Order: sequence, then C-alpha cells, then structure tokens
Amino acid sequence: MAFEQIAFLLILAGALYLFVSERLRVDVTAMLTLMALVVTGVLDGKQALSGFASEPAIIVAAVFVISGGLAATGITERVGHRIGVAAGRSESRAIAVTMPTVAALSSFTHHVMVTAMMLPILIRFAREHGLSASRLLIPMSFAASLGTTLTLVSAPAFLLADNLIERTGAPGLGIFSITPIGLALVLLGVVYMLLARWLLPKRSGEHGDDRYLRLDRYRTELLVVEGSRWSTRPLSELQKALGDRFLLTGWLRDGAPRDDLGPDSSLIAGDVLLVEASADELASLHDDSGLELYAIARFGARTTGDGEAQLVQAVVAPGSEFIGHSIRELDFARRFNAVIVGLWRRDGRYYTTTHARLADARLREGDLLVLWGRPSRFSELAEHHGFLMLVPFAGEAKRRLRAPLALAILAATVLAAATEWLPAPLAFLLGAVAMVVTRCVDVQQAYREIDVRIFVMIAGVIPLGIAMEQTGTAQMLANGLLHVVAGWSPLAVLLVMFAVAGLLTQILSDAATTVLLGPIAVSLAQSLDLPPTPFVVCTALGAVASFLTPIGHHGNLLILGPGQYSFNDFLRIGLPLTVMIALVSTWMARWLWLGGPLLPAWAVA
Repeated sequence: MAFEQIAFLLILAGALYLFVSERLRVDVTAMLTLMALVVTGVLDGKQALSGFASEPAIIVAAVFVISGGLAATGITERVGHRIGVAAGRSESRAIAVTMPTVAALSSFTHHVMVTAMMLPILIRFAREHGLSASRLLIPMSFAASLGTTLTLVSAPAFLLADNLIERTGAPGLGIFSITPIGLALVLLGVVYMLLARWLLPKRSGEHGDDRYLRLDRYRTELLVVEGSRWSTRPLSELQKALGDRFLLTGWLRDGAPRDDLGPDSSLIAGDVLLVEASADELASLHDDSGLELYAIARFGARTTGDGEAQLVQAVVAPGSEFIGHSIRELDFARRFNAVIVGLWRRDGRYYTTTHARLADARLREGDLLVLWGRPSRFSELAEHHGFLMLVPFAGEAKRRLRAPLALAILAATVLAAATEWLPAPLAFLLGAVAMVVTRCVDVQQAYREIDVRIFVMIAGVIPLGIAMEQTGTAQMLANGLLHVVAGWSPLAVLLVMFAVAGLLTQILSDAATTVLLGPIAVSLAQSLDLPPTPFVVCTALGAVASFLTPIGHHGNLLILGPGQYSFNDFLRIGLPLTVMIALVSTWMARWLWLGGPLLPAWAVA
C-alpha cells in the first residue's frame, strides 16, 4: 500500500470519527479534512479548493436563496395552510393529501424548511380534529425526504453524484433524470403509510397545548394612506394579498363604524380598519407603503430620539401600575416616547363592543404590547417595573404582493435548467439573483438563508472524493467488494450499494456518504464493464431515502420531540419502507440505465 493511500485512509478515519462523534461542526471537520489532504501532499492547493467553485456548492447556495424568496413572499406558508384545509377531518385523508404535496414542495426547496413549515400546521390540524399528531408527523417528514428524489437539485447527494458521474466522462444527469424513480418512491411512501398506519404510534405530542400558535393574533388598527395603491381598491384584494391570518373586525370611515361595508367595498384614504393579524402579518402591514399603523400615523411624531424606529414587545407585569387603565389613558407617546401599535391577549377578549378602538382596551396582567419607538428611548421602558421584559418584535414581514413574481422566477429557473438552455448552476444562480433584484427577498435575508455549514461541508468533502479516486483507494476497495459480489447480477450489486449507503447515512450526512461511496461505486461499475450512472445514483438514493433512525435526516430530528417519538418508532416504521424503497430504486435504476425490464416477468406473463 502506497504512502498516499495510507495517509488518505488515516485522514478518512479521522474525518469519519469527527463526523460521527460531532465533536466539531460538520463544516469545521470538512475544512480540517481538506487541510490535512493538502499538508500530507495527497492533493494540491487547486484540487483542495475546487469544491468551492463546484456545481453542487453553487446550486445548493442558490436553492437556499430561492427557498428564502418563496418563504419571504408567503408562498410556502400559504401552501401549507391550504394543505391543512384540503386534508379534511380524517387521518387517512390528511396523510393522502399531505404527503404528495410536501414531496412536491421539497423537490425545489430545502426539505428541512418544508418540514419546519408543516410542523405547526399539522399539530394544529390534529388538535382541532381530535387526532394524534404523532400519526401525521412521521408521514410528513418522510414525504419531505422522499420529495428530494424528484429532482436533481433538491438534495446535495444528487448534485455530488452528478459531479462524480461527469468526472468519469459519462453523460451527466439532467434535472429530471431521477424523477421517474422519485415519483415511484413518493407513490410507494403514500401507499405504505396508508396501509401501515397501524404501525404509527398514537401520542398527543408534547406541544399539543398550541405552543407554536400562542401569539397568532394581534389586535391593531390600519390607516389607508392617501394616494396609496390600496385607495379605491376593494377590501377583498387587500385580504387576498395579506393572507389567511388577516381578519377584519371593524371598519371606520370618517370616524364612524360602517357595518354596511364588505369585501367588495372600496377602500378610501382615511379609512381605519380594525384588524387581527399574526406577527408576520403585523410586520408586513408596518412595511406596506400603502397602509400605516394608525397609532404611528397619529402619535408617531411625538416620539423623539436617535436611530431608526423599530417594533419591540413588552409584557405587562403582575401588579403593574398599567393594569386596569386603557391605552388611551396611559398616553404612552408622551410618557415613554413610544406608541402602542398592537396588543395580544391570551383569551382573545379585548373589548366589550365590536367597533371598540385599540386605545379603549384596558390592560391586564400578561398582556403583550407591540411598541414602536426609537432605540435610544427604550432604556426607560426596559427598566420600568411595569414590564416583565422588552424584546425585539418576532414578526417577519412577508412581501406577499411579490408572490406571483417569485413563482415566475422559480418556474423560469427550472425551465432554463430542465431544457438545458442554461447550465443548471448558472440557471439557479440567476434565479437566486433575480429573487434579490426584484426584492422578493432582501439581500441580508438572502445571505441569512444560505446554510453556510452545508455549503462549506459540500465544498470540503468534494476533494475527499477526488483524493479517494486519485490515490487508488476507491479502486482498491472496489476490487475487494468485487470479490464479494463476483458472479452476482447487476441488480444485486445495486442493492448492495444502496444498503451500504443506507447504513452509513444514519451516522453521516447524505452528501458525505455519497462522496465516500460514490468513487467505490464508479470503480465497481468499471470493473463490471457497466456504466457508472445507476451505481452512483443508487448510492445517492440509499443516502437520501433510508429511514432507519431519526438521526438519518434532519427533518426527523425536528419532529422527534413534538411527536414524542422513540428510536424504535422510526426503526419499526422505517425499516420495511426502506427495504421496499431499495427494491424499487434499484429495479428502476436498472431499467433506466442498464436496459432492464420495467415490469417483472410474472407481471408481463
């Protein structure tokens, strides 16, 4: 064994130990591995840094930004809400509706983001219909992972697999090359979950107390600005733009309540709308140039101080001097140079009459006030004994008016990549730039959306695969495996690669597993005088679609606590599904790239 092989195997062992033990972050481990390859002379500097300019790293970063644009314009939230509505009232219908839709969302966005978006929606759905959340969360999380098999760009493993295949000189994968396999796997997953629902545990989940939705409704008032885009337009357009969590409770015109005005009635400048809105909607309303929070419009000029005004939250403390007094009586603008623009109360009971104003609400212990003012004047508020805390407002403004534009950008990006009018990395990079230029997502949020750990890890592990090939280690391991599988059919060898990847991905990421096993799959295919594509694809599928433990996929970790799941739950449910996924994946890979039959002989006969 040559020195380079020994050095590489030692570096690989150290990297595996750090990846598995998680003593260091995955991106730090990837960088240490890269440095070790350079210091030992296994790779030169250019090879070591090649991962940062690689197609997988560029596409992953771009997909994060595009996903951020879809979230910032409210598209993902709206889709998630409609899934909850379409799910009906039965458990089986909820699974049948949720899984395909979640899979479709995950095909072009990050599956962990989709899981996080759907988690509170399904918990609320289960609570409202008397169902067990634990019976819905595993199907949803599995569907999000299966959705990554629908396109090339939805999982880093497939991008790395494509990169590896192209390095062998074989034709690369198109954006929809693996879609037939993905469609079969999603269908298999839905059917399996519907037929094997008795395997799903029945537990309420630790967040059945509506933890995720406690601050879902704030009371506030809006003023229609003169000359704004909303002036003379019907209320229904405003409601559609702001989403489902916007609720009109009263309409004042010329200071008088108007019960005769409805969704088809036109707004005019000076109208005051009494509304309830979520935190995100309240932030969106604050940023809308056509609307203004009424309290700011009327009292904002009284606030003085340096710095840009911002929204903060404060909780009324027990025994506070504010308890029992109305907001009008307290005159916050004069006393604290801050304006109360919103109010949240646990029981939702704010007033005794429908058209009562925000200023007439009498404060209670535990009320949460949304305040607007200058940071330089917040110190007095923070130190006042009448408040328990003073924290930044948690709402994130949604740019809902740009939702059609964000969808158009996504469609154009996919079309350009799918038709190969532009190379996939360039198409997705342009899509990400378009999201920022058109202000679907601001540039600061775009940078925040990029998970630097995943980007750096991918850039760092690509040289590991290059080193495995260059030192001959991949060929050596493939030769050893070839002795084991000598005389086996191609289908059996594909199953072996899927199984090894499926086991390894339980302790490593899908990207790291593909990088480590991909070169071995290539060498094995070359030894069998077969094209490498099906072997590398089955390796990536094993890394992405194996559900043996909750630690194999980050989305499963998100639902572990809310569903009160155990490791055994995932093994009991995931093992049969993973076996079936392995059989379907390898069978279809053989059909797509090795000329095997699509249907078994008994089905044809």
